[in-house]
Amino acid sequence: MLDLWFTEKWSENTKFSIKVKEHLYSEETPFQKIDFFTSDEYGRFFTLDGMVMITEKDEFIYHEMITHVPMCTNLNIKKVLVIGGGDGGTVRELTRYNSIEKIDMVEIDERVVRLSQKYLPFTSDKLEDERVTLIFDDGLKFVEECESEAYDLILVDSTDPISVGEGLFTTEFYKNCFRVLKEDGILVNQHESPYYERYANEMKKAHEKIKNIFPIAKVYQFHQPTYASGHWLFGFASKKYDPTLDCNESAWNTLGLETNYYNTDIQRAAFALPNYVKKQLEK
Repeated sequence: MLDLWFTEKWSENTKFSIKVKEHLYSEETPFQKIDFFTSDEYGRFFTLDGMVMITEKDEFIYHEMITHVPMCTNLNIKKVLVIGGGDGGTVRELTRYNSIEKIDMVEIDERVVRLSQKYLPFTSDKLEDERVTLIFDDGLKFVEECESEAYDLILVDSTDPISVGEGLFTTEFYKNCFRVLKEDGILVNQHESPYYERYANEMKKAHEKIKNIFPIAKVYQFHQPTYASGHWLFGFASKKYDPTLDCNESAWNTLGLETNYYNTDIQRAAFALPNYVKKQLEK
């Protein structure tokens, strides 16, 4: 019997493969192709259109870094908008904060959520928290129609800027996020990778757009082994707060949240970018 491998193309000359134990489920929705697998190395993993979204082994890195960096920057956040994030991992981390009163999650493809609830209980188990409202709609359309100054924090937990994720990397979208955020609001967006050319180009374009809209616009890094190159970025944009200066480390540590990747030393260190990334962002 031949071994079954899942393979993702990272560049024209590089591929990443995971040996598959079982292909659990596959479905083509009106938006994208959804697959769930199991493996010995990474546990369960989930792909969209042939690209790894999360694995059981390393999903905590992404979800902790998208959530705790802005929360440490402003612990008074009450109302949060999550765009994308259908696997539920970002919502899971947000629900750990008792101070958060409202979490709206806008996901364009309901099947991603429902299938994640079936196959990925380790990320989706907080989607039924009483503070969470699931909205199955286009995130671009949602923020366009949303009232001004409605949220303290927007987390854009999106796919790459292709197919359903494309609109979440536009100037129009970022301008609407600015309008929808309160006067001290924060935006964190999935910001691609600086390593391979295709991803780096999208990284540079997104940063250029955001820094022309928000008074504070920074980029921070984390290590995600199953994403292209393993070197991945988030964008941090704010109307008021600087994540390297305004993080209340002692107050965050007092909360006693147990994390596997994030800590308040990383809060500052993640914004210390390698020179090659700085140069790309400055071009």
